[in-house]
Amino acid sequence: MYLEDTHGEDIRIVYRHLPLIGIHDKAVITAEAAEAAGAQEKFWEMHDLLYERQQEWGALSGDELNNKLVEYAAELELDTERFSQELEDGVYRDKILADVEQYQEYGTMATPTYVVNNVLYPQLGLHPLVVDGFIRLVQDPPQQYADVPQVLDPDQGYAATIRTSKGDIVVELSTDQAPTNANSFAFLAQEGWYDGLAFFFVQPDAVALSGDPTNTGSGLVGVNLPYPGYFCGDETSADLTFDEAGMVALLTGGPDQNNSQFFITYAPQPEFSGQFTIIGRVVEGMDVAESLTPTQPGPGEAAPDVIETILIEER
Repeated sequence: MYLEDTHGEDIRIVYRHLPLIGIHDKAVITAEAAEAAGAQEKFWEMHDLLYERQQEWGALSGDELNNKLVEYAAELELDTERFSQELEDGVYRDKILADVEQYQEYGTMATPTYVVNNVLYPQLGLHPLVVDGFIRLVQDPPQQYADVPQVLDPDQGYAATIRTSKGDIVVELSTDQAPTNANSFAFLAQEGWYDGLAFFFVQPDAVALSGDPTNTGSGLVGVNLPYPGYFCGDETSADLTFDEAGMVALLTGGPDQNNSQFFITYAPQPEFSGQFTIIGRVVEGMDVAESLTPTQPGPGEAAPDVIETILIEER
């Protein structure tokens, strides 16, 4: 319902049986039962009943299972004779197995398997915001880059002015200690990557997070639709620590997976040291950073503040 409410007529949900045949020995026959019930306009009723009572039928086999399925059909007020005969004849088996064969081309299936516009959803959990973020990436994928040109002179100092709807935040970039990641940030800024993105997670006394084109922080990187198309390796240093507020660092989903997401700290975060690559620190506008609206992804949350653009200048 959340996805339908969010996307309206832009989304159409189609159900396919994709039984994990080598794992669940009753997957095919129960899928057939749902289809046989569907032929009598009770597909979802049988689907839900099978799901709710899996412990009841899961240990049954052969005739016991068939009898139990017919019991469920009777409970749903179906024509049990027709239902039983269609199961015996395997009326829907070929259709189900054909779906399995078709969807195997997308990759390894799981429970459940989502395919959005012919792109397999990675198994990143079923929170609707994460699934929604994936759908948005499929619908409107951000610009992808195969590599990153050198846009910063390593012998020069640079400042990044994050122009927000609340004012400017000026960041001194760490081009000497995080040259690759600072250059990546500057490159994306010059490309307009950050224009219009939100500070979608702002927690006072912790961090303000931005740089995700889905504005959810879902971390959909490295699989099918990486953004911005590449990763940068970690550049942590004993000389760069989170011992004060105003540190600007990249959020990473794992070692050497720095991408476009970044955060600004509101307080010392010593546990982050060595874990995240620091690309700079706030030198002006910390009051603006602290005025960003506290929020997080989800319905009923406050509207986030937006990055208008990020300007890169020599200092």
